[in-house]
Amino acid sequence: MRIIDSTLKTKIYTLGKINSKNQKSSNSNSYIINEKIKSEEVRVVEGLDVGIYTKEEALSEAKNLGLDLVLISPNANPPVCKVVDFKKFLYEEKKKKKDLEKNQIKILIKEVKFTPNIGENDYEVKKKSVIKFLEKGNKVKASVFFKGRTVMFKDRGELILAKLATEIEEYGVPEDMPKMEAKNRMGFTIKPRKIK
Repeated sequence: MRIIDSTLKTKIYTLGKINSKNQKSSNSNSYIINEKIKSEEVRVVEGLDVGIYTKEEALSEAKNLGLDLVLISPNANPPVCKVVDFKKFLYEEKKKKKDLEKNQIKILIKEVKFTPNIGENDYEVKKKSVIKFLEKGNKVKASVFFKGRTVMFKDRGELILAKLATEIEEYGVPEDMPKMEAKNRMGFTIKPRKIK
């Protein structure tokens, strides 16, 4: 049974806390604020009257209002700043980022593979999975794989893909015609009619 020294345990615990604090504050370190701004002149676009100020003037005005001078665009000439409450500014930036991520539509491409000698039941199962993917709003890549001598039956591959395209017309629209994508694969992509 190992006994761990309590001071060692405390050091490990405090180191863990320090590391977690550093990870959380990385967002606030991406902005330069107040005295850390190196430029002598700044362009203020929010919080004060819009215009060019010396750094000292802008800082004193911000301090009088109880706000911070935040550098927004350091590469502009002169650099662009806002006079805002820094914690509220970070909160709003985080909220905007979250809203943008929420409003993005994520479309996945699912692939369904066929063979030229596929049986009717197997075909129906794969067709149902294509329909299920399209109903969820995903794109589907339908491919026919040719193994060995089955490459001679390219016409069967075309027939299978054409049959699939006609049977799922109400769920999806082919983006292109079936074509040989490699020496042993033929396929096309189907996009859903309605994206949810």
